Amino acid sequence: MYCTHNLHDPCRKIVVLVKVSPQEASSLPTKQSELESAMKNSRKLRIVSRSALLFIIAITFPLFLSSTAQAEPATKLYGVVTDSEGKALPGIGISVVGPNGFTAEISTDGVGAWEVPITSKGTFSATINVDDLPEGQALTNPEKSTVKANVFMLGVDLRLLFPVGPGVVQASLLERSAQLTLDGILLGLVIALAALGLSLIFGTTGLTNFAHGEILTLAGLLTYYLSAIAGLPVLVAAPLAVILGAVISGFLQDKYLWKPLRRRGTGLIAMLVVSIGFAIFLRYFFLFIFGGDTRQLPQYAGQAGLELGLVNITPKSILTSAFGVLFIIGATLWLLRTRMGKASRAVADNPALASASGIDVQKVIRAVWILGAALASYAGVIVTVNQGVSFLMGQDMLLLIFAAVTLGGLGTANGALVGSLIIGLFVQLSTLFIPTELKYVGALIVLILILIIRPQGILGKKERIG
Repeated sequence: MYCTHNLHDPCRKIVVLVKVSPQEASSLPTKQSELESAMKNSRKLRIVSRSALLFIIAITFPLFLSSTAQAEPATKLYGVVTDSEGKALPGIGISVVGPNGFTAEISTDGVGAWEVPITSKGTFSATINVDDLPEGQALTNPEKSTVKANVFMLGVDLRLLFPVGPGVVQASLLERSAQLTLDGILLGLVIALAALGLSLIFGTTGLTNFAHGEILTLAGLLTYYLSAIAGLPVLVAAPLAVILGAVISGFLQDKYLWKPLRRRGTGLIAMLVVSIGFAIFLRYFFLFIFGGDTRQLPQYAGQAGLELGLVNITPKSILTSAFGVLFIIGATLWLLRTRMGKASRAVADNPALASASGIDVQKVIRAVWILGAALASYAGVIVTVNQGVSFLMGQDMLLLIFAAVTLGGLGTANGALVGSLIIGLFVQLSTLFIPTELKYVGALIVLILILIIRPQGILGKKERIG
């Protein structure tokens, strides 16, 4: 007799009578016991297999964690110490200190090379033992015996340089002042190119663009890749980098980022915040693609300078500065003589009135963005050719650019040029009295004083503020 449930009514049961023979009836208990025994064996097997699995996990999990920790890449601080003729200097002591009590002592090998592995992030300082340098050799800049390296992410090797040359006789105050004045003019030219573009953009749109410095970085990276990797001469790579910078950072950036925000009626404060976030994104995107090392253009690396009286200047500085002056003159003539330049000045003075007069305001803004990006791109090319390029190049220049624009007057082209020259000279000449590492502090002090004493700047008008 077997009982089963009714499929249509679960509450009712159906009794089914099955007729079996006596032999089959006697075998039923045996089959039932065999079934129960098989079920017990299956449960035991599952318990044993689960226990074995847990045991294997317990054994291999620590090994997995240790292998993961060991797989984390390390950063290498390295360099090569050579004399002014490129000959290796072996046996030169290098000491490295860092966070959490990190210290390392090492000497250069037979080819003047040294390296120290770093397994944690932070700021590290490498110091060369100048007493180990051979007779007649010394650091070209005695203040650079210690070089700092900021490790933002592991796995990115950083090269540190200790320029060594013949023992340098201490220059007189007059000679140092003359050299620093020249350096200040050259720095002021670079700032002027970038500040002029920033000032034009601010004048026509009211946008304070904190991502302006990244335009310099992009142009520098493009110059490096076109020259060092693609193999183009610098005289060809530099114009191409400026053109690409004007298209990418000027035309495309305005078309796909700032123009949609203007159409939505986004406020200037909100756009300022967007520019800050955009700058941070670009900065670390460049770090991801390019790495944290400063790289030189192979074609112009180690170029000898020309002695011109009390000053020393390299041919590459003369060439890039001359083209920079021509670029600024061309931009000024564009503003004063061309129809688009006059329209941009009208938009800067009163956008609504300019639009009512038949001026295509959006077209003017687009032209100003392209010109401003081209100016900033060439500033990045100058820095790359003379000093090298890194992902922090634009960030380092941004404070000087804002100080120059604020000093000269927000939205005024001539004010940006005057402010840039003053900032460049002030920053370089300040090293006569303060350490070189603090020279950018002077630009910050000037920025603060101008905002307190004369917020409209030297050539600005009061109605431009507020």
